[in-house]
Amino acid sequence: MPRPRNPLFTVCCYSTPGRSDENRMEFFAEVANTNLNAEALKTLVTIERLPRLCPSISSVLSDETVSGKIYCLWGEFNINREEIRDGVRFSLPNCPNALAWTVTSDDRNNTVIHCTINTNQHDPDFIESIELFVTDWHDGIKNAINHA
Repeated sequence: MPRPRNPLFTVCCYSTPGRSDENRMEFFAEVANTNLNAEALKTLVTIERLPRLCPSISSVLSDETVSGKIYCLWGEFNINREEIRDGVRFSLPNCPNALAWTVTSDDRNNTVIHCTINTNQHDPDFIESIELFVTDWHDGIKNAINHA
């Protein structure tokens, strides 16, 4: 049974008019008023903490700070972590869809989760799993703020 969609979850779709949801390549969610600046996000969002921040990532199999291996809803993947100007970028280099996501702060005290894939034709179940992944990130960041 699919989980109900989070009303705070926003999907951003860059595709031509008339294309179906299966053609989405970008997804994002915003956690309002987190007051987490870039340095706080870089401290909070580490490979070690991924399972606590995103339930779609069930375990960390190895952690070398900037790279490692995780087990998530799509299986086992290598992961890279990169600190960027306003937060952190993760990528799954051996993922067939080149999945990558950022967790960043914006100038309105919000935290933004932005996830991308490299192909635009997928079945609805895969698209739904990405929505779940981003929603889990949204909820995980919100929970981390509430329990800090």
